[in-house]
Amino acid sequence: MHIRKATAQDISRIAEILVFVKRINFRPIFKNDDYSFIELQVLPVVQEYSSPDILEHIWVYDDGIVKGMIHIQGAEIRELYVDYFFQNQGIGAELIEFAKSNFPVRFLWAIEKNTGAIRFYENHGFYRTDTRKLEAGTTEYLILLVLAAFRDYTELSGLEEPCHD
Repeated sequence: MHIRKATAQDISRIAEILVFVKRINFRPIFKNDDYSFIELQVLPVVQEYSSPDILEHIWVYDDGIVKGMIHIQGAEIRELYVDYFFQNQGIGAELIEFAKSNFPVRFLWAIEKNTGAIRFYENHGFYRTDTRKLEAGTTEYLILLVLAAFRDYTELSGLEEPCHD
């Protein structure tokens, strides 16, 4: 297994992955160049993820190169990103299965128009619900996806505010 807890030495690589993949995946959806190229920068992401409160909940796929990351908080998968150059190699699948096997994950939020991500999550046992909410500061919706065992998502308590996924 190539999955391990993230360390401070991984933060710059995590930031690099997040910035690049978010630009590729979200720029066509949000159509916001100011966010994609002015606000979304590696250094601020490094600073944000340097917080022990965040880093404590991140795991990386590392086979000599950190190729992906997953952010798990309680029952929620907050983020799952695989470097663009290493996508479609089973890394995301390993990360999500690791989360399902080792943590009490039950749900996640995904941008409704990010159909590739939704299809990926559905292939790994998550189901789309009718629960939607606006992504803060945008006109785009996030949808709630839950694991099959928690399909009756009324069982889920304390759904936290969504992040980009």
